[in-house]
Amino acid sequence: MKKIAFEYGHGTMDALLPDNTDVFVPGETVADPPYLTSIVEATRQSILNPIGVLPISQQVKKGSKVAIVFPDRVKGGTQEDSHRKVAIPIIIEECLKAGVEKKDITLICSNGLHRKNTKAEIRSLLGCKVFEEFWYSNQIINHDSEDWDNLVDLGYNDHHDHVIMNKTVYEADLAVLIGHTLGNPYGGYSGGYKHCATGITHWKCISAHHVPHVMHGKDFTPVSNHSLMRQKFDQIGQYMEERMGKRFFVCDAVLDTYQRQIAIFTGYAKEIQTLSWEVADKRTYVPFAEKKYDVVVFGMPQSFHYGNGMGTNPILMMQAISANIIRHKRILKDNCVVICSSTCNGFFHDEEFPAYREAYEIFQKDYHNTLPDLEKDSQYIATRPEYIDKYRYNYGYHPYHTFSMISCGHIAEMNCAAIYIVGAEMPGYARSMGMKTRATFEEALKDSAKYVGDSPNILALPKTFKVAAVHLTMKE
Repeated sequence: MKKIAFEYGHGTMDALLPDNTDVFVPGETVADPPYLTSIVEATRQSILNPIGVLPISQQVKKGSKVAIVFPDRVKGGTQEDSHRKVAIPIIIEECLKAGVEKKDITLICSNGLHRKNTKAEIRSLLGCKVFEEFWYSNQIINHDSEDWDNLVDLGYNDHHDHVIMNKTVYEADLAVLIGHTLGNPYGGYSGGYKHCATGITHWKCISAHHVPHVMHGKDFTPVSNHSLMRQKFDQIGQYMEERMGKRFFVCDAVLDTYQRQIAIFTGYAKEIQTLSWEVADKRTYVPFAEKKYDVVVFGMPQSFHYGNGMGTNPILMMQAISANIIRHKRILKDNCVVICSSTCNGFFHDEEFPAYREAYEIFQKDYHNTLPDLEKDSQYIATRPEYIDKYRYNYGYHPYHTFSMISCGHIAEMNCAAIYIVGAEMPGYARSMGMKTRATFEEALKDSAKYVGDSPNILALPKTFKVAAVHLTMKE
């Protein structure tokens, strides 16, 4: 038997799995492509030689307004040579050399419907020098998707999607997007047009793509760079450019398992997206499996990328499980079983995720039989003043974020014969979401035989939420 430690709460839980269990750890089982060693120089050369747009020196001058949009704490790393910390000073330097006055540069955290990032978090993302130079003059801000003094309604694009965007970005003479090309279950990759279509918009714009009719389509699972969701990102981003009368100046880094830069691409999003994907595909779509798996085993900590409570909040637990189905569906059998450890202790973290508890309670009654049934309640929750105030002023997730996660959460139910939560302290929360509960991995695996037989093919995914994930594929 193999003894494997899986994430659980604030530590790990051990499992004894059959010797023929296959184990995959990103960056270890299959090595990533080499990361850059001369990161600053590679980033500078990319920024000075953009693809499909003019260099910064030819786009701005004295009096020009510059908006630099950077991702929030959810992705990208905080190490000293992280992409944000390397690229943003170079962008600022090029703007100042072209005559732009420092007072005309605004840095915007593209938190979208995520909670706003705190002062300490912004410092960790940008580094002390940029933070000190721009924070105290109020030139570093979080995007506020409910601040109508700083939003512009662009109406509807040709695909009937309501496009609303950050006004400072819309009015800027140079709109810079600092992004990351990193494997993402929502449309294949982060970065590119996904950045602006989610990070600097409004919930009505996000409701064009983070919804059941998009996320439950056959092109969404397994993950794809060419799904309807990805098309909508592109359509919304290009409509923004059309209405702004200019192209975004995009600087995206292809990242590895530990958020290190493999390559840098700068220029017109429509062109550099595909170029960055070509490089990222070598790290992200990993031809690993020689057989399809009946059972996939992993664990979730209490705190991971959306924040503390993600691994115990029952709606977010379903989303996290579904994300792994989306990523790895190509190597999973249609009647697969998920076994996942979680303390599942009733901790919603109501401060960070203020609307989630009410949505969960609505799901428990009034003919809400599957998660998509909750979509009819989305506008009611999304417009509640108390939840909006917590998003705007108290570092809470926007209430509509709840429903974008609910749309994802149903995907596990669509694709699995059963989902087991192991080690739940309050197992009723898991059961109320349609999951089964057992005390140990071994008990869950034994019970799963009714779905997959006595000799299942098992895939173990330790470190699932500790490092940047990949999308596993068949070897052929």
